[in-house]
Amino acid sequence: MPANKQRPPFRAEHLGSLLRPQELTEKRLKLADVKAIDVARDEELHAIEDKAINEIVKLQLDLGFHAINDGEYRRHQFWGTFFPNLEGFEEVMNPEWDIFRLYVPDTAAFTEKGHKPGETIVCVGKIKHVGSAYLSDWNYLKKLVPPEKVKDLKITLAAPEWYHLRYKKGKAYPKEVYANDEEYFADIAKAYQTELQLLYDNGCRNVTIDDPNLAYFCDDKMLAGFKADGEDSDALLDSYIKLYNDCVSSRPADMHLGIHLCRGNFAYSKHFSEGGYDRIATKLFNNIDADTYFLEYDTERAGNFEPLKELPPHKNVILGVITSKFPELEDIEDMRNRVFQAADIIASGAGQTREEALRRIGVSPQCGFASHHLGNAVTRDDMIAKLKLVRKLADTIWPGEP
Repeated sequence: MPANKQRPPFRAEHLGSLLRPQELTEKRLKLADVKAIDVARDEELHAIEDKAINEIVKLQLDLGFHAINDGEYRRHQFWGTFFPNLEGFEEVMNPEWDIFRLYVPDTAAFTEKGHKPGETIVCVGKIKHVGSAYLSDWNYLKKLVPPEKVKDLKITLAAPEWYHLRYKKGKAYPKEVYANDEEYFADIAKAYQTELQLLYDNGCRNVTIDDPNLAYFCDDKMLAGFKADGEDSDALLDSYIKLYNDCVSSRPADMHLGIHLCRGNFAYSKHFSEGGYDRIATKLFNNIDADTYFLEYDTERAGNFEPLKELPPHKNVILGVITSKFPELEDIEDMRNRVFQAADIIASGAGQTREEALRRIGVSPQCGFASHHLGNAVTRDDMIAKLKLVRKLADTIWPGEP
C-alpha cells in the first residue's frame, strides 16, 4: 500500500453492510419464510432495493469514502446468494438440529436463543457454477458512480467454507456425490474462480470475502468441541486455507482481495465468539493469498495487536478500532494512539519503521452495521456519525489520502 496510492485498500474503509431503510426491512420481514432464491426474484422488493441503493451510494460519496458498495441491500444476511445460486445446493427451510456442529459459535448462539438456524443451504448434488450470483448487483452499482470511480467500488463475497464448518462431519454433502472434502472443495473452488472472473470481466477490481469462520478457530469453546468429537481442528483450518488459495488461484493481479474476520455480528449487536488472533496469525497472514486483512479490534474479545507481528511486509491490514455495535463515539486521540501502537508492532515484525508500516494500514468499523437486515443496536444517525469518525480518524493520520 504505497503512500498517496489511489487504489484499494483505502485509509478510510467500512465493511459493507449498512443499515437498511425501514421500508426495505419491513418488506423482507414479509418474505421471511420464502426461499432465498425466490426472494431475490420479488419485483416489489427489487424496486425498493434500487431506491435504497441509490441513496446509500450517494451517502458514501458525500462522506468521502472510496470503496463504495451497495450496502448489501439485496441480501437479508451478509453472505448473500452465492451458494443458493450454485447447481448442487438446495435450501432447507426447517433443518434438523442433528446436522449441525452445535459448538460452532454462530450455531451455538442460535441454540442458546431458541431460534431456528439461519439460512441453511446443503449440498445435494455435484456443484457447478451456472450463472453469477453477484453480477447483476455489481452492474447496477457501477452505473451509480462516474466511470473513473468504478475501479474503487467494492463487492463483498461469501466465505467458501461457510456451508462446511457448521455441519457435522459427513453432513455437508452426500457421500454418493463426493467421496471426501478434497473433491467437494475442488468444485467449490471452480465455482469461485468462475465468479471472480465474471466480476473482473465486468470491471470489478475490489472484492472482500466476509469470513467469521476463520476467527472461530480462535474460540476456546469451538476448539474444545472439535477435540471432544475427535476431530483435528488444525488440519481442518489448513484445508480451509488451501480452499481459499484454490478459489483465488486464477484471479488477475490487479484484482484486490481482502478478507474480513470478526467474531460475529448478528441482529441487535449480538457477537458469537471470542479469542485473539494469536492461534491463527502465522497461517492467516502468511499462507493465504490475500492482499488485505480487515480485523476486528473494537473490544478486548479480539485480543491485542501482538499477532500483527506476523503480517508480511507486502500485505495490508485495516484496523477495526471503531465499533459498529453501539452508538457511543470513540475518542479520536485514543484511536490515533491505538493505530500508532499497531503500526509499531507491525513494523517490529517486518523490520520497518513506523512510517513504513503506516503505509500498509487503514481504519474502519470492526464490522458492518447490518450483517443481518434487522441491523445493529444503532440508528441511521449513529451509523453516519461512526462513518464520519472513521473518515476523520483517517484524515488525521494520513492527510490528503483516500
